[in-house]
Amino acid sequence: MAGGIGSRFWPMSTQKFPKQFQDILGTGRTMIQQTYDRISKVIPKEQIFVITNKEYVALSHQQLPEIPEENIVGEPLMKNTAACNLYMANKITEINPNATMIVLPADHLILKEDVFLEKVEVAFDLASKHEYLVTLGITPTRPDTGYGYIQFVEKKNSEYFKVKTFTEKPILEIAQSFLESGDFLWNAGIFIWNVKSIHHAFEMYLPEMMQHFMACEYNSEKENNCIELIYPKVQKISIDNGILEKAKNVYVIPSDLGWSDLGTWTSVYENTEKDKNGNAVKLKHLLAYNSKGNIIRLKNNNKAVIIDGLENFIVVDTDKALLICPRDNDQLIKDYVLDLKNFKKGDKFM
Repeated sequence: MAGGIGSRFWPMSTQKFPKQFQDILGTGRTMIQQTYDRISKVIPKEQIFVITNKEYVALSHQQLPEIPEENIVGEPLMKNTAACNLYMANKITEINPNATMIVLPADHLILKEDVFLEKVEVAFDLASKHEYLVTLGITPTRPDTGYGYIQFVEKKNSEYFKVKTFTEKPILEIAQSFLESGDFLWNAGIFIWNVKSIHHAFEMYLPEMMQHFMACEYNSEKENNCIELIYPKVQKISIDNGILEKAKNVYVIPSDLGWSDLGTWTSVYENTEKDKNGNAVKLKHLLAYNSKGNIIRLKNNNKAVIIDGLENFIVVDTDKALLICPRDNDQLIKDYVLDLKNFKKGDKFM
């Protein structure tokens, strides 16, 4: 899944060039390329699909030339994750009506790839043999309010557990209690299911969406025209809210993957090498005085940078914009972008 616009990574991530197509961590590979590299170790490239906004189809082809052109699919509208999951399940069913599929966000960091691949194999085995909707749950390391939480029913000596509840982004006190209880995991948005299992779930919990998509033929010349017609009618809802919170056959595999959704500049800071003063910088020409805990990103790494007295700040400089704000305010960046749009329209801000 590669359709988001990553507004919390402004100004590096923009609507024309969102974060999944950027090398956020300075590794030499973009986020979507890293996701492809990871999953292509267990799935042949001919069986890997990308679903994105139609605006990013050409960019996806450019960054992933290994994937067959017909496997990169463009949505006409952003409708959250339920619609794109059903769309792709339908396309895959046309190829193999007994297929088991994995759903991956294109912009997540996974440091422990060997563990990830082991858990994926367990999940594929489960989902292919049972009508289970399987997810990988991340062992939480802190009471983070920016993640969803999965509560599971414990069963001793098992690699997987039945899901009891999903909770979206709780307040800090509740997140703390989740962490202390020991039976909650972070929801990573990584799902594994057989196409028949997910179709049954849509028929039960989102039947109207299922009916809309049933009107289309897949892998045909008529597909794009039909999708263009039905998408405005389709409900905008996540697969979590629409299916997983209601279904009784959801199972979770606890997974310590070295995972981050890289949802904010602070999460990038936490996953980037730092200098002796805790500054996360990858610049050739930086002089830092009395400064610590900062993350600095420049489009032009040949630019000389001097900082003095700066502590726990985000500094991002691009051709068209400059962001300077405290790291504690990284959740406000989406608001900054909205205000900037209004400012450009003529509203005045101080």
